[in-house]
Amino acid sequence: MNNNTIISFHGNSQRGIASPYLHRHSNAALLHSAASSDVVCKKYFYLLGFVLVSSLFLLSCSVSKRINQQASGILLQDTVISTGHIGISIYEPANGKYWYNHDATKNFVPASNVKLFSLYAGMKYLGDSLVGLRYLQTDTGIIIYPTGDPSFLHPDFKQQPVVDFLNNQYYISYSPANFTEALGAGWAWDDYNDDYMVQRSEFPIYGNLARIFYNNGLLNTIPKRISFRVKNGIETLNDSTEFSFLRKWESNDIAATITNQHGTKKMYEVPLVADQNEVIQFLADTLHQSIHIIDSSQPVTQKSKLYLHSIHSQPADSLFTPMMHNSDNFFAEQTLLMASNEHLGYMSAEAMIDTLLKTDLKDIPQQPQWVDGSGLSRYNLFSPQAMVYIINKTQTEFGVKRLKTILPTGGTGTIKNYYVKDSGYVFAKTGSLSNCVALSGFLYTKKGKQIIFSVLVNNFQGPAYKVRRAAEKFLEGIRQKY
Repeated sequence: MNNNTIISFHGNSQRGIASPYLHRHSNAALLHSAASSDVVCKKYFYLLGFVLVSSLFLLSCSVSKRINQQASGILLQDTVISTGHIGISIYEPANGKYWYNHDATKNFVPASNVKLFSLYAGMKYLGDSLVGLRYLQTDTGIIIYPTGDPSFLHPDFKQQPVVDFLNNQYYISYSPANFTEALGAGWAWDDYNDDYMVQRSEFPIYGNLARIFYNNGLLNTIPKRISFRVKNGIETLNDSTEFSFLRKWESNDIAATITNQHGTKKMYEVPLVADQNEVIQFLADTLHQSIHIIDSSQPVTQKSKLYLHSIHSQPADSLFTPMMHNSDNFFAEQTLLMASNEHLGYMSAEAMIDTLLKTDLKDIPQQPQWVDGSGLSRYNLFSPQAMVYIINKTQTEFGVKRLKTILPTGGTGTIKNYYVKDSGYVFAKTGSLSNCVALSGFLYTKKGKQIIFSVLVNNFQGPAYKVRRAAEKFLEGIRQKY
């Protein structure tokens, strides 16, 4: 056999086996054969690629179709959910593909799912620890600048570095941040007396809550300077007496009404008016010295921060975790204000939201209507895909491990009565307003895949727990099947 000889194998079409035939070809014929073979190979690989893509497409369609059947049977046709509107989005970040969407680009009132966006702002701009206070040393004392930190004298934070620092200072002057937006746009004004609608402020103190409790048979308050009166007879007080409390709209004058002589409740919380004048008084009482106010309308810019000293108060995640686990509205609002103060140099929820949407979040799938940090406002409008986006972005930038500790899992926080058997596999943020239920987070399927999901339900008529149970059944089904 010389250089012009090759061995060709021709398939036996009738017997299905290959038989070798030896052929001699010229160099020209050989080149023609190689070119033809190359064309055949290309066509084969193109065909193979087409088959693979088609198979993946059909598989994706199959998954979407099966999830749609689950959604239809469990959620869309639910007797309570069907009285309102529902949006669903399920996304696999590993391949960047949506498994399922139902009205996922439409806007819904997301309730406390808005906290997912405030969490991102906090993680992006507050660093590992909160700046509890900034100050300038002068010849006669110090000038303090508020940062919006909600942990100052808050009973849930036992370590108080800012308090310890201030207790060792003399001639303290206070430079106001001139923040006046105590209540958010669209908040229900008649809820102002409820402990879930705490006022925002530039210098929170005691969590901006008055705590009223029994001690040695007497009602006591923190802070002590808060006065209250019992409207229907203090002579009937005993350790089993229960009350309702009503604070006047623009003052810390609180009236108590006896509601039960044989109750068990011992602790009450009433939102405080925490404006500048009240804060100065609270500080003076706490530090046992006068606090002087200086007139300053200039914001603390990034340049001026170079001349100020900072006192760090708490690890950032020690604020973020209860914010998400307990759905703490106050912590969420102050997180957004602190992020604004650090990034912009002043406290404005509106300005910070506008900045985020134009910069860090400019590629959000659907532009939301975002007005506060907590989700208390019904003016907020977000799509399910926007919720999926912010969860994916947060875990991409800050790590899923950290996010797992901040979000509640089954049997904990606001989902303590849900996903109990899937604890450690489902991590999610709830949202609740009247006639609105939301749940957005991520879960791990039985096959080890991570999916990000969002289920937003609005305007339904019926018990909210039925909506939550239906969503639980739907998501547990996805976890089991995929």
